[in-house]
Formats: sequence, C-alpha cells, structure tokens
Amino acid sequence: MDYDAAGIAKKLQLQELKDIQNDAYENAMIYKEKTKSIHDQMIREKSFMLETKSSFIIRVWNYFPGKLRSRWIGPFVVSNFFSYSAVEIMSLETNKMLKVNGHRLKPFYEGWTTELTTSVEWAEPIYEEWACHMLSQWNK
Repeated sequence: MDYDAAGIAKKLQLQELKDIQNDAYENAMIYKEKTKSIHDQMIREKSFMLETKSSFIIRVWNYFPGKLRSRWIGPFVVSNFFSYSAVEIMSLETNKMLKVNGHRLKPFYEGWTTELTTSVEWAEPIYEEWACHMLSQWNK
C-alpha cells in the first residue's frame, strides 16, 4: 500500500468536500438574498403626519382571550416624532401622552361601522343526492 498516494487521494477528497461546502454556502446566501428582496417588496411603508389619527396595537394576551377579537385600540393623535421610529401619541379620551414604537401604529379609519354586516340565510343541504353520488363513486 502506497501511503503517499493514499495521502494525496485523501487531500483531494477533502478539497472536493470543501468546494461542495463553499458552493452550498453561496447557494444559501443567494436564496436568502432573494427571499429578503421578495419580503421587502411586500412591506408597505407607513407614514404619519402630525395631528393625524392612528390606532395602537396591544400585545398583552390577557386582555383579549378571544381568538378573532381585534387587538387594535384607538384613536390616538400623533403629536411628535423621535429618532429610531419612536412616535409620541396622545389619547383623545384621556389626553394622556404615550411614547410608542412607530411599527405598532397603523392609520385609523373613521366611519367603520358594524351596521354594514348582514346575516345570510343558508339553504338546507340535500343529503340524499350527495350520499348517492358518494356511494356511486365508492362502488367504482
């Protein structure tokens, strides 16, 4: 057995493994860049002006045990902007000032009423036709 030839072959195998590892790393970086660009395209920019109304989100789960209940409260009036997207808002009900992160705000839509929703009467399903169809499919 030739130890020199075996050593050279092992070094070649290690070099090939390192090349495969580098290719995988580059492919992962390309994938991450593409997914980041797609994600960044979907982000909508929120811009608030002074004296505009906004809603504020609360992240405390104890206040809203219902799964589909809205977690947005408001309206608040934007009173001041600070660095690093900090925004000072004022409650219209209590006139208290609160400094929050701008990412936790969204525009307040006035005129949203629940009177627009209506109830829909659904017809009773016809089980006989459905059952016959399913039995015919089952027997095939």
